[in-house]
Amino acid sequence: MALHRLSSVTIGVPNVAETAGYYAEFGLAAGDDGWFATRDGGDQLRIVPAATRRLVELRVGVDDRDDLDRAAARLRDLGVAVTSDDRTLTVHEQVTGVRAVLQVEPRNVQPEIPATRYNGPGRIERAGARAPGILRTDPVRPRKLGHAVLGTTDFAATTVFFRDGLGFKTSDQIKDAGAFLRCSTDHHNVLVLAAPVGFLHHTSWQVDDIDDVGRGASAMLDGHPERHVWGLGRHHAGSNFFWYLKDPAGNFAEYYSDMDTILDDQLWTPEVLEGAKGLFNWGPPPPPSFLRPDDLAALMTGAHSR
Repeated sequence: MALHRLSSVTIGVPNVAETAGYYAEFGLAAGDDGWFATRDGGDQLRIVPAATRRLVELRVGVDDRDDLDRAAARLRDLGVAVTSDDRTLTVHEQVTGVRAVLQVEPRNVQPEIPATRYNGPGRIERAGARAPGILRTDPVRPRKLGHAVLGTTDFAATTVFFRDGLGFKTSDQIKDAGAFLRCSTDHHNVLVLAAPVGFLHHTSWQVDDIDDVGRGASAMLDGHPERHVWGLGRHHAGSNFFWYLKDPAGNFAEYYSDMDTILDDQLWTPEVLEGAKGLFNWGPPPPPSFLRPDDLAALMTGAHSR
């Protein structure tokens, strides 16, 4: 596909220093000008000042100028104004106000790491030693940014923008409420959610395996039980293990591992998910605050006042 990665997200928050400290503890490497880096993806999160928490920008990698031109034509056909040069195309999603930037950049090839050795019935991969996951002492550091989840008051329009305008592909849907969209071989890089106000629901960060999902969350919760949102569990859409935490601005941040990969579009059939499958396959039931964050009413009030 012409699109090949979710390169970065920029989030706006009213409490920059406190939120930046959280993401450094989460395992991202702090850099200059509000940027944070993952182990394999480089600078993938930027934190900037804003009156209320929100997704300000997302950047998507493309292969060449022709990809930018094709996206520009699709967006103009939808009546969306674009600005572009040889290496970037910038456009605003009108419902949420999120700025989307397509940028020409090399594809990111993650280094292969050895699979974690797990024992199972009739299968001994690890003998005479404790499980690697319980012997690790290094802090968990996310490998890459996986996806962002965006609430919108016009589900159809925002979905059309990402899918028919930018060129994302549909992996699965939550009936009348959600669209799992991809710009890479990952199952999804953006999830568009129907919501009473435009807001950032969460960002998601890949770690090595289920042990690091648990280790990362446990470390973040040590002394901060208020950060817990939902987990440990496994999603149906995407199949990934998950654990959700909350940053000081109110955004959710997810550690995940074992996401579905779609290498050949012809071999994947999108499903329309209903009921629990739209949320999870196993794990504790999601708390009400996951479906409707505690500050949603305040965000709606602020949006209406603007």
